[in-house]
Amino acid sequence: MAIESVSMMKPEMLMPSGQTERKSPFETQQAFGEMLKNAIGEVNNAQQASDVMTRKLVQGEQVELHDVMITAQKASVMLNTSMEIRNKAIEAYQEILRMPV
Repeated sequence: MAIESVSMMKPEMLMPSGQTERKSPFETQQAFGEMLKNAIGEVNNAQQASDVMTRKLVQGEQVELHDVMITAQKASVMLNTSMEIRNKAIEAYQEILRMPV
């Protein structure tokens, strides 16, 4: 299986099949906002799952310690990743503001 660089790919390869039409800026903004909302929801769900597993462990319910630790680590990684993405987005925005017009 050959691995091609991103620059060698055609635009139609980057878009999901059946989505060859161009979207308006408004539609793109809506799709991006929805994607961010879903990503934040996934991080929230991971945090809640970690809380539930930790609570079960503390209350003495039948739960494996390694499952609790794995769930907590997944939530931690997801939160740290989302914070780093936020930080990079803010840095990019600030850099754009510093550009001369």
